[in-house]
Amino acid sequence: MDNAIVATHPHTHETAIAAEHEHIVLPQHRHHFETQEQQREAATFGMWLFLLTEIMFFGGLFFAYLLYRNWYHDAFVVSSNQLSIPLGAANTAILISSGFFMALGVWAAEVKKQGLLVLFLVLTTVFGVAFLGIKAVEYHEKWEKHHIPGASFDVSQFTNPQAYGLHEKPLSPDMAQKTQIFFFLYFAMTGMHAFHMVLGIGLLFWLTWRARRGEFSAGYVAPIENFGLYWHFVDIVWIFLFPLLYLINRHPGV
Repeated sequence: MDNAIVATHPHTHETAIAAEHEHIVLPQHRHHFETQEQQREAATFGMWLFLLTEIMFFGGLFFAYLLYRNWYHDAFVVSSNQLSIPLGAANTAILISSGFFMALGVWAAEVKKQGLLVLFLVLTTVFGVAFLGIKAVEYHEKWEKHHIPGASFDVSQFTNPQAYGLHEKPLSPDMAQKTQIFFFLYFAMTGMHAFHMVLGIGLLFWLTWRARRGEFSAGYVAPIENFGLYWHFVDIVWIFLFPLLYLINRHPGV
């Protein structure tokens, strides 16, 4: 190649230093980019474009939720009171912790600490799996209460709350049916969020495998940085979902 030296051992610290001063072409350097820095900037720009489409997607769901909540306020209030604040708060703490470890993972990659990078990626994965476990518990509870929209949806808890030991205002049969809209949006929003979590955990396994092989120990950290952006986006979406679904109007009439 034109004045380029192909590295024999691309994953060593010496190669990383030489690449900075002698323009060594590492295996991660794609031929259609003039420099690795240009490749890194293009990858980061592509990730931000992807996240922009994700913002528009979730933005549509948030808009639909706020619109229907305004139309069927009473139905949405009693429905949100069926969600567990302790489970939602626990998931919030877990996801924030996973974001913290992911940030540490990016730092470890940048300072070429292979052992720490693997550790932080594993911890991020563990907290991500814990989040999904708690979400599965919540979904199972909705299944037991017949609060999954469809033919088996049960509105008796909303039309006659006193029979279930609740102190909320009974809804008319017509308004009680509107609670299905809340639970449809609840499953749509939290389900899509959980789907992004599943994809993220799959990518974490892949990145951890690559990190153990030392692929990010010679200065090539773009995959870790860009995945960190994705994981923090998932964190931020939940930060909005938690108060919107769980906390608003928890005590109507007070």
